Amino acid sequence: METSPLKLGMFVMPIHDPEKSLQQCIDEDLELAVQCDQLGFDEFWVGEHHSSTIENIVMPEIFIASALAKTSTIRLGPAPVCLQYHHPVHVASRLAFLDHLSHGRLNICFGPGAIPTDMEVYGLDPASSSARVAESIQMIMKIWNSDPPYQLKGEFWDVEMSQEIDLEMGLGPLHKPLQQPHPPISVPSISRQSSTVKRAAESGFALFSHHMISAEVLRDQWQWYQQSARQAGREPESGDWRVSRNIYVAETTEKALHVARSNSLGRCLEYILELTRRGPGVGMWKRNDEQADEDCNLDYFMEEVVIAGDPDHVASQINDLRKEVGDFGTLVLVAHDWDNREAWLRSLELFSTEVMPQIR
Repeated sequence: METSPLKLGMFVMPIHDPEKSLQQCIDEDLELAVQCDQLGFDEFWVGEHHSSTIENIVMPEIFIASALAKTSTIRLGPAPVCLQYHHPVHVASRLAFLDHLSHGRLNICFGPGAIPTDMEVYGLDPASSSARVAESIQMIMKIWNSDPPYQLKGEFWDVEMSQEIDLEMGLGPLHKPLQQPHPPISVPSISRQSSTVKRAAESGFALFSHHMISAEVLRDQWQWYQQSARQAGREPESGDWRVSRNIYVAETTEKALHVARSNSLGRCLEYILELTRRGPGVGMWKRNDEQADEDCNLDYFMEEVVIAGDPDHVASQINDLRKEVGDFGTLVLVAHDWDNREAWLRSLELFSTEVMPQIR
């Protein structure tokens, strides 16, 4: 099977050593954005977390505004905007403004937050996250596609603007995005057949698959997305599908595998595994229902979700993944803490100079 041209992205959750200063973490993430722009990456994504010393970017839009001034062509986006934490009018207005500030270089990913202390501090029931996200998206789309007056009544939010509108004085209109009808929108997904993926397919939003799910789950996700889109009368575009992976490149495959297992990449996987073990459970990461909890460990993740090796091996693994799961359009690399700055920059250099030409 021939594959279509592949775009490349970088996702900064971020995951950082909590012993580092916040300023150093921000500076390193901004430097990575500049590096990716110069090396020809197509897009750069930034996570949102409010109460974590490890995942420590609170407002990705502010980070993106800073990165815009330091880059020239790369597209940037929050991944995701944690919609349950924000009023829909606030989200619609600030993203529309950011789209203009970026001169149309903005991508968007809408989804829920997952840090338990984030939800606790905002007084939110985690069980309501999916419904809150769905309602927020509906309201944001309404705001972007219509003009006031607004009288939107929801289960979680109301949007009311009717009594004080004064167009002569410029009062009432909310910003609309520069990119019409809106910037490209993605939706993150972990599970095989979630209602989130179904709604995304029905709405024409792109699928953004998590970096810790197996190839088997990726394949099932895409099949579910295709089925849901066609049932809604839409033809799914595999070129819009984003798949994220943990990638480390070194001069030899033996060295790359050893380093990736023991450096910040391996620690990131163990951190997320332990976080879910203490929370909803590890079932979300399993290859299938038959897999035992104790088999959901670092060995499993190194085999299933890490691509580490010399440039030829990494390129081959990426090309094989596309043939196995579906012809996704964008490979998003996951950024990890620069516990060894020189080694991570060398990995990025090898990827850009020796892997990119073999996969694009």
